[in-house]
Amino acid sequence: MSNVFGFLRPYKLPISIALFLMLIELFVELLHPLLLAKIIDDGILQEDLAVIIRWGSIMVALSFLAFVAGVINSFYAAHVSQSTGFDLRSGLYSKIQKFTFSQLQRFETSSLITRLTNDVTQIQNTIFMSLRIMMRAPLLIIGGTIMAFFINVKLALILAVSIPVIVMFLIWMMKKGGALFKRVQTKLDGVNHVMRENLTAMRLVKVFVRHDHENNRFKKSNEALMEKTMSALRLMEIAMPVLLFLMNVGIMAILWFGTFEVNSGGAQVGEIVAIVNYATRITSALTVFSMIIIVFSRARASAERISEVLTHEEEQRGNAGEYSGKRINGSIEFEHVGFSYPNTRGKVLHDISFKANEGKMLAILGVTGSGKTTLFQLIPKMYEACEGRILIDDLDIKNFNPEQLRRQIGYVPQDVFLFSGTIRENIQWGNEEATLEEIVEACKHAQIHNVIEKLPDQYETKIGQKGVNLSGGQKQRLSIARALVRRPKILLLDDCTSALDVKTEASFLEALKNYSCTTLMITQKISSAMKADNIILLQEGQLIAEGDHEQLQKESELYRGILQSQMREEELNV
Repeated sequence: MSNVFGFLRPYKLPISIALFLMLIELFVELLHPLLLAKIIDDGILQEDLAVIIRWGSIMVALSFLAFVAGVINSFYAAHVSQSTGFDLRSGLYSKIQKFTFSQLQRFETSSLITRLTNDVTQIQNTIFMSLRIMMRAPLLIIGGTIMAFFINVKLALILAVSIPVIVMFLIWMMKKGGALFKRVQTKLDGVNHVMRENLTAMRLVKVFVRHDHENNRFKKSNEALMEKTMSALRLMEIAMPVLLFLMNVGIMAILWFGTFEVNSGGAQVGEIVAIVNYATRITSALTVFSMIIIVFSRARASAERISEVLTHEEEQRGNAGEYSGKRINGSIEFEHVGFSYPNTRGKVLHDISFKANEGKMLAILGVTGSGKTTLFQLIPKMYEACEGRILIDDLDIKNFNPEQLRRQIGYVPQDVFLFSGTIRENIQWGNEEATLEEIVEACKHAQIHNVIEKLPDQYETKIGQKGVNLSGGQKQRLSIARALVRRPKILLLDDCTSALDVKTEASFLEALKNYSCTTLMITQKISSAMKADNIILLQEGQLIAEGDHEQLQKESELYRGILQSQMREEELNV
């Protein structure tokens, strides 16, 4: 947790000011009972109005000073808590951006959202309350007990005996509460997970009429969260009655023994009132502890969850030697590459070897689950190969800086994702420095320019969430334009033309000749693969055939089977 609260270091000055102002409030609060005793013993009992007015005026002035200090303290406490929360969210977000795919698999998306929002809020609240009241509560207890000893040692011993017992009970409650609230945050992850899935798949839910099923899923998750929260809060609420009981017993004991002391001349009435006043203030401070326990318990659980992300090892950046900042030409070679996903046993790729020459197009064919997309993800170093080597321009990819390499790669995923914003902003997302002319050119080559021109605001047309107001083919072509605007040296097309008609796809593949890049294209269409310079055929993670269309037609039974199947399908469609 130290790395979480390390975010407080830049705010040492405002923290110091807030604590100083809090000490002023504490000083006034500890001084008031002494002044009250003075007013009672020297003023009221002696019937001296001048003493009452003098010390009463001092009490009012000190109260005003404490009021001003409290207002300014609140300002600085809010500044520190909100600024630290901002830094924490920024740090977490930046850290997550640097995770590899394998690292992201350790955390569910819903859990990361909870950590970025609810967990950070818990830390913010704890910092604010610590600077505002939490730090004052323990100091008031200690200071009040010490001041009671200055007034009357015998009666102060009653406080000195009861307070350590209460503090030990509170420490036990805090440890127990931390574990319970960590489970609460985990259940909150579950609620967010169900909500995220439901909202993402809302069309599917409506089409399959699964509202009741989804409502039940959410109800179960929500009930689990409620039960864990109630269980934690029930335990925490025990603290208040226990504290009040023990402190009230202490106050009664002070009054009981104080009566004997006054009658015997061992104490004055003002002293008894002052010690009872201190006991009452300590009781108030201890009741704040029940709230402090809840807040600190939740903050501890949240800090551990945030720390888990912050301390997670970042992806390796590669050596910064001869490959650093190198502009690639684009040739790709796999040498006996094997790969399996983290925490799994079976291999996804087995002994893959092939070469894609600079500026050429390589088509990758294979049934679903044959490892095509996995192979793609190794090229921009989303994952590291477990066996063999991947070479770019005859240099080992392991020694490339991932970010510098990826800036020279255009990637069009199988599952198209468009961001909320305009069409221009979505395409410019691929290259933020791209001009409108470059965007238009990329859209023409992606065969989407004519469609955009017919829209009401053309390139400034707003895209709905995930592109709901666009067809599948239109989204694919926008995704292609986003990759092309980068002017990449390596272009990875992951089955991204599945929703395009034959004519549009042919025009797009022809337009690719305007780009001096090495293109790897995953496709299920023989008609598309035929246009490639070379074709590789994958089956169950193994490369079983390689060559051009004519060569594979002669040598590969699987390729001939796919070709005949697609030809029959075309005949039936005709």
